[in-house]
Amino acid sequence: MTKSGFLCAFAAIALTACGPRVPPARGVGFDDFSNYELERARREAALSGQSQSIVPAPQINTIDSSGTDQAIPSSELAAAGIGTDTSLDPNRVLGVDASPTNAAPTLVTDNPGISDEQSFDAVSGRETIESDAERRAAQAAAREQIEPTALPSRPSNTGPNIVEYALNAPNVKGQEWYSRSILSGESRFQRNCAAYATPDDAQRDFMSRGGPERDRLGIDPDGDGFACGWDPAPFIAAFQN
Repeated sequence: MTKSGFLCAFAAIALTACGPRVPPARGVGFDDFSNYELERARREAALSGQSQSIVPAPQINTIDSSGTDQAIPSSELAAAGIGTDTSLDPNRVLGVDASPTNAAPTLVTDNPGISDEQSFDAVSGRETIESDAERRAAQAAAREQIEPTALPSRPSNTGPNIVEYALNAPNVKGQEWYSRSILSGESRFQRNCAAYATPDDAQRDFMSRGGPERDRLGIDPDGDGFACGWDPAPFIAAFQN
């Protein structure tokens, strides 16, 4: 290194040492914390939309960006909404008054309306094997067995009995048993079956119109005696069980 270069480096070091000390960042963002608190309080006061009666507020000591302990004047705190009328939000300003005259609510755990039969400790303390046997014997003695009675007679004006027809049908679904006209096409079958809410309704109407021997509406084109896909198998299975 030359003499001139050494002198330049020494001068740069000397200037750096003499420069002002940059304090560490404080607060939020690029500003000191005290200004941030003031701006935040001003925004909250403006958003509340309520007229606030300002009362004197104590000074708050903060540390500014230079590291010096400074006090925020009470006038600036009041203008920012700090130290305002406590009636706006007493819990926020004063806190909850916890005192013997304002005790916390008591949690009720012994509600007599709730059964404790699922609690082993509660039941084991008052029940024994003998008492349990006595209770079961009392329940068995109080049991009443009702004898079955005959089903009521089916009225004669309710239309065709599809249950009786299902139990006495000579064939199964899909097995041709009756002759059908060649005019009973698929389109006619689909159109007429769409008019019924259920296959049971279709079968009743089919039988009331002369079925299964005759098929006036073409809703039994395969001639098995079951209209619109009605199936007697569930009725037969229920009867056998």
